[in-house]
Amino acid sequence: MVGAPAVTPSTAAASAPEGWRLVWADEFNTNGRPDPQNWQFETGFVRNHELQWYQPDNARCENGLLLIEARKEQRPNPNYQAGSPDWKKSPPLIEYTSASLNTRGRHSWQYGRFEMRGRIDTSAGLWPAFWTLGVSKPWPSIGEIDIMEFYQGKVLANVASGTAQPYTARWHSKTKPVAEFTDPQWSQKFHVWRMDWDATAIRLYVDDLLLNETPLTQTVNQDGTGFNPMMQPHYLLLNLALGGDNGGPLGNTIFPNRFEVDYVRVYQH
Repeated sequence: MVGAPAVTPSTAAASAPEGWRLVWADEFNTNGRPDPQNWQFETGFVRNHELQWYQPDNARCENGLLLIEARKEQRPNPNYQAGSPDWKKSPPLIEYTSASLNTRGRHSWQYGRFEMRGRIDTSAGLWPAFWTLGVSKPWPSIGEIDIMEFYQGKVLANVASGTAQPYTARWHSKTKPVAEFTDPQWSQKFHVWRMDWDATAIRLYVDDLLLNETPLTQTVNQDGTGFNPMMQPHYLLLNLALGGDNGGPLGNTIFPNRFEVDYVRVYQH
């Protein structure tokens, strides 16, 4: 992050809160690529008409932090097709790169406490996220939980399930403008985003402030199947997107820019 103060990352072994046991964690304490036993990468233009090309080179572990870096760099789009109506193939050039990594096929969990300590830049057009997707069904019937999402001046805590219309989600969304934290240094500090998820509800927090509570009675897919995507295992995703459907214009945002993650931990009873 541009102009951010120095930070001493958490290096102590994770101590489980009372009533919980640590079942998985990545503390990002080994410099280099993120552990391939934990993480895989998305590649290319992926979703939401976003500006960035995802690639593994934009994520690295350094001094106890996972750095997901957005860069302004131009090169040919290898999937370019002149006149294509596909937004992934129509731009001749890649203008920005970033990274998106996830635990799909490696680690997934049903219920528990999920925590991420991270620092996000709140400059225009940035769209960092820490979220989950279910392991079965297409989106949104798969189930999506946005434990941390930021764009256009606000943090979001969202839960999405399926409707009778394909690719149309039912959202349970709460937002909080960053300005309401009344801390002009808020985006220069690390914060802890948390989900407490059990068979009755999903509760999403930042720094112990409850942002969203969604009963699981409200997350059953509305397609007649009776399937509840919040009653199946989910895997984790971390990414830094730019622009697109929700991110907004980049304005004078400085690049390279970073989403910094100190740790990700999963606890269960």
